[in-house]
Amino acid sequence: MSLGFAEVIGRQRSFFLTGATRSLEFRRAQLARLREGLEAHEAALLGALHADLRKSPVDAYATEVGLVMGEIGHARRHLGRWMRPERRGTPWFAWPARGEVRSEPHGVALILGPWNYPCQLMLSPLVGALAAGNCAVLKPSEHAPRTAGALEQMVKETFPAEVVTVVSGGRETAEALLVEQFDVVFFTGSSGVGRAVMGAAARHLTPVILELGGKSPCLVAADAPLGTSARRIAWGKFLNAGQTCVAPDHILVDRRVAGALIEALRGAIRAFYGEDPQRSPDYGRIINRAHFDRLTGYLAEGRIVHGGGRDAADLYLEPTILADVPPGSKVMREEIFGPILPVMVCEGMDEAVAMLRGRPIPLALYLFTRDRGLQERVLAATQSGGVCVNDTVVHMIGAGLPFGGQGESGMGAYHGRSGFESFSHRRPVMRRALGFDPRLRYPPTQLTLAAMKRALRYLLCQIRG
Repeated sequence: MSLGFAEVIGRQRSFFLTGATRSLEFRRAQLARLREGLEAHEAALLGALHADLRKSPVDAYATEVGLVMGEIGHARRHLGRWMRPERRGTPWFAWPARGEVRSEPHGVALILGPWNYPCQLMLSPLVGALAAGNCAVLKPSEHAPRTAGALEQMVKETFPAEVVTVVSGGRETAEALLVEQFDVVFFTGSSGVGRAVMGAAARHLTPVILELGGKSPCLVAADAPLGTSARRIAWGKFLNAGQTCVAPDHILVDRRVAGALIEALRGAIRAFYGEDPQRSPDYGRIINRAHFDRLTGYLAEGRIVHGGGRDAADLYLEPTILADVPPGSKVMREEIFGPILPVMVCEGMDEAVAMLRGRPIPLALYLFTRDRGLQERVLAATQSGGVCVNDTVVHMIGAGLPFGGQGESGMGAYHGRSGFESFSHRRPVMRRALGFDPRLRYPPTQLTLAAMKRALRYLLCQIRG
């Protein structure tokens, strides 16, 4: 098996070394191919996403295929500007000289995808890899097998294998791929597996981009408009049945409005999914029985104030709100990644921020308040991969803002130009003229130590623009 992977990687590396991927025309053509492949296989992908996660066609297009199409369009429009060398200054010591930074492709990229958004989180990184001029090997998650199969068929019919290829299989396939030497590795998944990916990449000193997760908190201040806040929190939490890496994991709410917020959340859930969410075409399912059992185990760790219904045969877990959850319980220590929303009461936002100290850095932090001063105080006192004030999840949609984690929630970023840069090596280039070559820097030394210090302080600090 490993020999087969070595052959695939070797074929891509040989093609990369021809230099064919470096031109703007080639990169734009590959992005156009990806767009055409998505259009041609749209029905198969939407059907696979419904089969794996019970996503409706509208939901699947909005959160998966459509987002990738947006990334492709943005990259094709801006790629020429991204690729231009950037002028940089040079020290007077090197005069006459010109400096620039070039964004150059790494070579062969390995992209390991997750199961929760198995199309979007596989192909959005691919947009960055192709825009940067790389070849790519894709490994979809085996936990979303229909989508993995649809992606493999799409890539096979869309790209030459020396440019992009899909390798299907389980954990052992991913482990075997990581034995091989890639030039950059992109992984989306849990922090535990992210550590293993980083350890495997370290054997070859391969750079990694890790998009992980964590317990993304949602702080609700007393001045927040509860109707709007509840709708936006419930939408972000129960999208994809809570199986979203940036979903609000739990709420920290000011005691003065806690009861009213819970009532508003209950109303929002009923408005979104009806009295019986199991019959709603807009509500998804848990990916498999193992995750279903893990999630239902959390239900006894607090007081259920809404939901709690379940159907193991259908992998259905009702949108659920928990109150009176002990801070040390498993549901408050582990990433939930499902449709269970604990609500923790605090005396105010200062206490909420204090509760976050010492915890791993989350992928996202949410804050609902009209108070700009409070917004700035919370930003200054916390850390997270990203922040969204007065909404949830939407900060990661689109190409304008980088998306990535920090610490336990990951490293590196993508979307838009950030994806292009993550899959590029920033190569500094200095060009000097040959006609002027003063002997001052060459032995034998012609200056005293004191004179040299004065000269270097001046010369090295002067930048020629």
